[in-house]
Amino acid sequence: MKLGAFSISLNVKDIKASKKFYETLGFTVLAGDLDKNYLIMKNGNSLIGLFQGMFENNILTFNPGWDESGNTLESFDDIRVLQKHLKTNNISLVQETEESGTGPASFVLTDPDGNTILIDQHI
Repeated sequence: MKLGAFSISLNVKDIKASKKFYETLGFTVLAGDLDKNYLIMKNGNSLIGLFQGMFENNILTFNPGWDESGNTLESFDDIRVLQKHLKTNNISLVQETEESGTGPASFVLTDPDGNTILIDQHI
């Protein structure tokens, strides 16, 4: 399975303080909008999403079709293929995407310890 770029999406209390903290660790802003309370920050191949007031818990995120710089990959497993594979292997999904269709979509699952995983295809 090709899951694409990996990042952790953090629920932060103060996005400006978090931005400053991660910049001190060497991260730079890759994408997002500070005025809309979200930023994607990058340090090498490491990605961290900072989200203020959008969700309760931290989320493991995979972006099929993207590399760590947000570039489109030539070859990737479409999100519907990934979802079908998981369902065939008896993995329960919290939220599903339509099985027919193309383009952007997402689905959500949890690991055995209750950690939320978002598979989020933007292309």
